Amino acid sequence: MKIAIVCDSFKESLSALQVADEIGAGFSAVFPNADYIRLPAADGGEGTVEAIVTGTGGHVVNRTVTGPRNTPVEAFFGITGDGRTAIIEMAAASGLALVPEDQRDPLSATTRGVGELVLAALDAGCSHIIIGLGGSATNDGGAGFAQALGISLKDADGQELGPGGAPLARLATVDITNLDPRLADVTLEVACDVDNPLLGPEGASAIFGPQKGATPAHIDILDAALSRYAARISAVLDKDIATIPGAGAAGGLGAALLAFTDAKMRPGVDIVMEALDLASILADADLVITGEGRMDGQTIRGKTPVGVARVAKRLGKPVIAIAGSLGAGVDKVCEAGIDAVFGTVQRPGTLADILTESGESVRRTARNVAMTLKLGAMLGEQPL
Repeated sequence: MKIAIVCDSFKESLSALQVADEIGAGFSAVFPNADYIRLPAADGGEGTVEAIVTGTGGHVVNRTVTGPRNTPVEAFFGITGDGRTAIIEMAAASGLALVPEDQRDPLSATTRGVGELVLAALDAGCSHIIIGLGGSATNDGGAGFAQALGISLKDADGQELGPGGAPLARLATVDITNLDPRLADVTLEVACDVDNPLLGPEGASAIFGPQKGATPAHIDILDAALSRYAARISAVLDKDIATIPGAGAAGGLGAALLAFTDAKMRPGVDIVMEALDLASILADADLVITGEGRMDGQTIRGKTPVGVARVAKRLGKPVIAIAGSLGAGVDKVCEAGIDAVFGTVQRPGTLADILTESGESVRRTARNVAMTLKLGAMLGEQPL
């Protein structure tokens, strides 16, 4: 029997690979002679670099780049085993987790570091770049990203704008003359699972600004600044980025990608599954096991387990999901290709205790699932 274990991470407790290892350990206690494939997966957000690097035999590159507070941070990106594709999590360079809560300032936070990671990928000779959006500390419309790639954004006095979204209120000229020419020869895919526009009540500032520290007054300032930014881009490039779905992702980094590159936005889970060539991996599997930290009605909206299940079902494979916790609407995943769902929380306890015990809980749940399958096979040989 060949069992493929393809899981996302359990946030704050286990990495995707650790989850797969624990599930494998639980199943091995019951089926010691089975052939196991353990593969971390992701949906374009945190863990995407680990998933694709591990699945393709690639490696991680560490780089010091400009962080969201315009100071140096240690970031990273991945390169696939064939050396052709770079995988970038924008949060690694411009993420909210890089800024202490009492120091978050979306007026000045910059995406320059993401652009610097793209330059590093170009320097490494990559011809395909995947950028995962999400978890940003920024609201600069991707202005810092664009400046890192050679685009000039100047005010009426001819001075280059400083970092952040607020300075865009003074934007007078957009000059793409020095945009890195290597971008023209690169396939750039953007893992994006939101369809928010850049501006307005559903835009980058109004919807995502508050979690980055934006007050109502900040939101008004940022939305007005991004409106001027969009107008100047439209005048120079004849591209209306103000209302394009996804332009508001990652504080408007989506807008810069759509304006200044030929990037294509796609659901993150689809990009990851293709990069892993998951269909080939699952082709001769007898059982597929997937999971994530919490499964509920939102899981069907582009999360890893459903992405795995879609591929598995095209191949006619049974799918079992193991999750840290189960929430409202979890039954919807059964309509999306997952045959059975199991939660791992064994007893009441504090969140800290549950997270500490998560490895043991996953292993125990996996062992019980495996034993149930074994008992089912035994009962199948007898009349009931």
